[in-house]
Order: sequence, then C-alpha cells, then structure tokens
Amino acid sequence: MQQKDRTVVVNDKIRKSALSVLPFKLTNGQRQSLKEIVADLRDPQPMNRLLEGDVGSGKTIVALLAALVVMENGYQVAVMSPTEILTEQHYFNLARQLDSSRFRAVKLTGGMTVTQRAAVSESLATGEADLVVGTHALVQEAVKFKSLGLVVIDEQHRFGVVQRATLAHKGSNPDILVMTATPIPRTLALTTYGDLDVSVIRELPPGRKPVKTEL
Repeated sequence: MQQKDRTVVVNDKIRKSALSVLPFKLTNGQRQSLKEIVADLRDPQPMNRLLEGDVGSGKTIVALLAALVVMENGYQVAVMSPTEILTEQHYFNLARQLDSSRFRAVKLTGGMTVTQRAAVSESLATGEADLVVGTHALVQEAVKFKSLGLVVIDEQHRFGVVQRATLAHKGSNPDILVMTATPIPRTLALTTYGDLDVSVIRELPPGRKPVKTEL
C-alpha cells in the first residue's frame, strides 16, 4: 500500500490561518466534509476522496481550506478545471481569498502565451508559487512542481483517467480530492468510484437560492 513521504500537521497557527481567509460561516455539511478531508490529509496513506455537492453548496471554499492546510505544511496545491472559463473563475476567487495570506496563486491555461506558461512553470518548479489553477495544460511534461502535496480536480468526470494520473504523478503520492456537482447515489458512487471515499455537502449556505431544474 502506498505511503506518503510527508507529514501534515494541524495546529492553532494553521487553524488561525484558515479562519483569516474564511469569508463566511461554514454549513454543517461543509464542516463535516472538511473534517473528513483533513483527517485524510493527516493520514500516512494518500487521500482519494470525492466531494459531492450541488452548484452553490460551497465545495470550493472547502477545497481552499484543505489547500491552506497543505500549504501551511510547506507543500504545493494544483487545482485542475475542465474549461478556461471555469479556471478563470476559480483563479479569481481563490487568488482573492488568498490575497491577505502569504501564499501566491498562479494560473496556467492553454490560451496563455508560451512565455507566460514558461514563467508559471518556473514559479512552480522553484516553489515560488504555492497554488496553481489550470486546465489540462497542467499535465504537460514541461510543468514541474517543487513539492506537490494536494491535487484538486473539479468536475472530475470531464477528465480522462490518464490525465488525472499524469497530474498526480507530478508529486510523490499527493493527496487527491475530486469534486462534482452531479448527484450520485451512495451505492452507485461506491460501485463507480470504489477507490474513493465520499463526502457530501447536502445544504446550501444561507442566502443562496435553491437550484431549479426544469424541462
């Protein structure tokens, strides 16, 4: 069984760091999911967890708090999204929330110039950048990390197995968190994603309007 070559600790300093970027009070589902994820981060075996929640349920802030735990322990985080639009959205939100912290977020997409991509790749290889949000451009061979500790994949069903594995192999048994807004019954999740533990956010944060699906 694979073992991580790193130890993740959670102390008062790290909790204070997380609270400093938290824009609102977490829901019960967010708190429980974060508790399960952090327990996995501290485990000697690599995390493989699916975070499921409707659009607007706050999966991204849970992923950010998990990322903060990893970055506070000296490791880097990669967030991969299926489209440039979603990548831009994630980058804007994450970079804004990390603005008051000591961590630097960068963006990597196929639409950037060769010079821009090279600069981002260098910042990841040297450890100057702590978190990168990108499209499948992250799996390119030229992209290296100094110490990749956590891989977050949004809308994971939009990526192939090889793409996910290629990104994970850029670190030494990194923890992996995949997110989806697609409702998956627990029995189906266990059948389809037998290698993944499952966390579910069932409620929306206060003030969020419920999502209506119409035919």
